[in-house]
Amino acid sequence: MARATRFLKESQTEFAKAFRPLGERYSSWKVWADFVALAAIAIANRFGDPDDKRHQEREKEYLNIMKRYTSQEQEVFPTLFSMTVKALDDNPEQDYLGEMFMGLELGNHWTGQFFTPYHVCQLMAAISMEDVEAKIERQGWIGIMDCACGAGALLIAARNHFYLANPPIGYLPAHLHTLFVCQDVDRTAALMCYIQLSLLGCAGYVVVGNSITNPTISLNGNPVLPIEKEGQEIWCMPMFHDQVWVMRQAFARMDGLVRAAAPAEVSEPKALNRAKKAELTPKMCKDVQDLHVKEQKVAELNVTATGQLTLF
Repeated sequence: MARATRFLKESQTEFAKAFRPLGERYSSWKVWADFVALAAIAIANRFGDPDDKRHQEREKEYLNIMKRYTSQEQEVFPTLFSMTVKALDDNPEQDYLGEMFMGLELGNHWTGQFFTPYHVCQLMAAISMEDVEAKIERQGWIGIMDCACGAGALLIAARNHFYLANPPIGYLPAHLHTLFVCQDVDRTAALMCYIQLSLLGCAGYVVVGNSITNPTISLNGNPVLPIEKEGQEIWCMPMFHDQVWVMRQAFARMDGLVRAAAPAEVSEPKALNRAKKAELTPKMCKDVQDLHVKEQKVAELNVTATGQLTLF
């Protein structure tokens, strides 16, 4: 018999009260994963392109999840989502879903997950937030990456550390000068991060995938142009669709085209030299050259210069 959990916040108690009846009929872990997936899809597909393949796949996933529950049980999920929205709106200084996950004892699942307490994340974020103003002054925005984001507690703490700064940093609203790049190998944890950062008005994206064997990559080495590789999912936060970020993406693509058109004052790649020695046709040599250029335009985002949290 599971021990009773004493929640410290009224919102957590209400959430658990609505959640637990579903756990009596289904696996609590499965119900939690379904809730997280439904909430994430509801956010992503509200702002995504309906004709996009990923949008259609998520819509299909949403319907398949809902089919597993009765009509009365289906009504619980929007209730849980509204509670999450209200809790983060009332108090942004918390890892609401991470705390609920641990409070419902879902960490006892076979993955053995444990989310770092929020007050520890606050300390880590404060230590990592250095030269923020200088970075924004230099490039107009700043990037924050967590390659093992979990439910996003560290990123939430970083967001609050300088979003709530007095005086505000930069000339634009905070969500327009801060790019959040997040990755986690666990899909449910990554989507928890996506939900919370989205509800807190952050701009950026969450990548589901192994950051060691399958790290996040970007086109032209610019993080505003993420590329979804095989074995990954990219979830763009609503604020990443803001016109300011869309313009930055357009400028990044133009910059890449200009750089690609400029004469390259570099030595020929070894692969091209080998191709010429093998007496390949000019077209074959050009194909090797094009492949080399294509590879050079992709940059990995897996460097953590200041520990788990990296500024760029």
